[in-house]
Amino acid sequence: MALALFSCRKEEAENAYSIYSARDNAKAESLWNDVYDVVDDVASDTEGIKTNNFPCVDTCIVDTTSNPRTILIDFGNDDCEGLDGKNRVGQILVTFTGRYREPGTIITITPQNYYIDDFQIQGTKTVSNMGLNDDGNMFFNITVSNASITAPNNEYTTSWQSQRTRVWLQGRNTWQLFDDVYEVSGSGSGVNRNGESFEVNITEPLLIALNCPWIKAGTVQISPENGPVRTKDYGDGACDALVTVTVNGEVYTFYM
Repeated sequence: MALALFSCRKEEAENAYSIYSARDNAKAESLWNDVYDVVDDVASDTEGIKTNNFPCVDTCIVDTTSNPRTILIDFGNDDCEGLDGKNRVGQILVTFTGRYREPGTIITITPQNYYIDDFQIQGTKTVSNMGLNDDGNMFFNITVSNASITAPNNEYTTSWQSQRTRVWLQGRNTWQLFDDVYEVSGSGSGVNRNGESFEVNITEPLLIALNCPWIKAGTVQISPENGPVRTKDYGDGACDALVTVTVNGEVYTFYM
């Protein structure tokens, strides 16, 4: 009986371990998308970020005389719950060579002692406007480098990097933020909380709508250093935090 109990617990631990790469990748995607949403909003309406979508911003300093130009978004040193229910603290530094909608513009985003719901986000995100694709949609090449996510109370740290192409499907012809819809493809890699490295490949484009805090649809394959491929499914377009991961025919469900 003792041997059977030990075997069951070992199997449960191995099953849990098998989804950590998928879970940690999903968390990194979600947190970095949130950072981008804040920057996107301030780029659209500097005053609006203080009073409407992100009232917890203490200061927003814009310098258009430097080269490149800069924006410093400061949420202060104390947690403040935004209208979306997330607590943010710290700063986001943005440099940009031109307007977001102008082809050729390069935007660099660097969190500085920045936390979302006590998860610390570090690294750099670079957004390059590549103009219009063959379908007439504006698209961007996006790179996240030297990124890490540290869980509350230093429970664990993961590292992550990615190369993405983001196509602007809806909302480009308006100045509102929350009608924007993007489709994202690309690849990435990282190291999960247990020190296991993994590769990431988007097999069905991710659907990201800025009126939803989570990825709405798409499929991602994650290949750990030692183990079978995990297939992560974000669903069929509903705005929810539910994600399923399939490993060797076993399906696991968790929330981002």
